[in-house]
Amino acid sequence: MARSLGRTRWHRNFFDSSGGFKLPNGADRSPDAAWLKRERWESLTPEQKQRFVPLCPDFVIELRSPSDELKPLRKKMQEYQENGAQLGWLIDRQTRTVEIYRPGQAVEVLENPESLSGEAVLPEFVLELASIW
Repeated sequence: MARSLGRTRWHRNFFDSSGGFKLPNGADRSPDAAWLKRERWESLTPEQKQRFVPLCPDFVIELRSPSDELKPLRKKMQEYQENGAQLGWLIDRQTRTVEIYRPGQAVEVLENPESLSGEAVLPEFVLELASIW
């Protein structure tokens, strides 16, 4: 995933799981991958950029590992949406399903998709899932 985002023009605002966010509700979160719009990133002070970023990412990806329970991951994805995320993907490698989270919409479930689109949030970004499955 990091390599896919790194090849796009949005890579400067991309975070892997080592990056952290303090959501508006006060929760500290470190998604597997996240992205912020440039203007939101640039609005932060240098000090804010060095700590847990005090914003919710615009786009988040969570990968379910074999030890992860699905219910807490779904709750986390809902939390991102409630705090301002515009797009979220919950990728389950075990079942080869992807849950897509968008504000104000029901969760969309895709079974064994070949790729995912960044939609209007990240135009032109496509994640090929062959390397993840």
